[in-house]
Amino acid sequence: MSDKSSATVMVRPPLSQAGVLWGLLGVVAFSFTIVFTRFAIGGLSPLFIGAGRAVVAAALAAAALACTRQSLPHGTQWVRLAVVAAGVVAGFPLLTSYALTIVPASHGAVVVALLPAATAVTAVLRSREHPPAAFWTTAAIGAAAAVVFAMVQGGGIGHLSWADLLLFGAVAAAAIGYAEGGLLARELGAWQTVSWALVVAAPAMLVLTAISVVQQPPHATTAQWAAFGYLAAVSMYLGFFAWYRGLAIGPMAQVSQVQLVQPVMTICWAALLLHEQLTWLTALGGAAVIACAGLAVRIRLG
Repeated sequence: MSDKSSATVMVRPPLSQAGVLWGLLGVVAFSFTIVFTRFAIGGLSPLFIGAGRAVVAAALAAAALACTRQSLPHGTQWVRLAVVAAGVVAGFPLLTSYALTIVPASHGAVVVALLPAATAVTAVLRSREHPPAAFWTTAAIGAAAAVVFAMVQGGGIGHLSWADLLLFGAVAAAAIGYAEGGLLARELGAWQTVSWALVVAAPAMLVLTAISVVQQPPHATTAQWAAFGYLAAVSMYLGFFAWYRGLAIGPMAQVSQVQLVQPVMTICWAALLLHEQLTWLTALGGAAVIACAGLAVRIRLG
């Protein structure tokens, strides 16, 4: 048999460009999340922002599921949906909302700077993906570059405040929700996964929203309500259509690295919309972060 025979030569499949492009579309949608959360806090309580947007998104999800007559998940899929809901429907929105009452949006970009590395680790532990050492090296460099970039732009982190601990907790919650959601999307579909997760979380989020209204009635401006609407419809729902589809196409550990560009986008939006300071360091740090993201997504799995 020839050495060139397809029976004896194993060809590694290249990283799917579709997975990366879908993931990048989700990242663009998510890049406004911290900025609009920070903006909405001026007139809405963090509990209302974190829980209320999930209630609105759950209503959209329930309507979409009903109109398309989706089959119910079964068995352990309900448990896994609860994990997704705890991570991305409850954990990340609530923790970041409270953290952003203390720190500016540029400081909050530290969250998304750590998410790609955290998601990659979670995906490897949860799935059968085995990235080579080169991937981990690139991911570590990219995470470090993103964190340094966000810290410099945000004025630095002198110590671990309560806000920082909340942000680190948000990273862990989102990483678990992303990885489990990416796996479930291969079984249920991308938009179906986030839709069912929202429905699962809806009762608890509805109770928290009611409590927030009683404790601190909303008194937002039209612009702040518009920001809340984006958080509910896009950050909490439509953005996951693209993100989970990208993770489902995979490989998850690599597609997750496109999120390294999210802190760059977030800080740019913070400068444009919130008038936070933007310097030449942003261009330098942004170039480094994007370069690391590009290298990470091109490395093939071993």
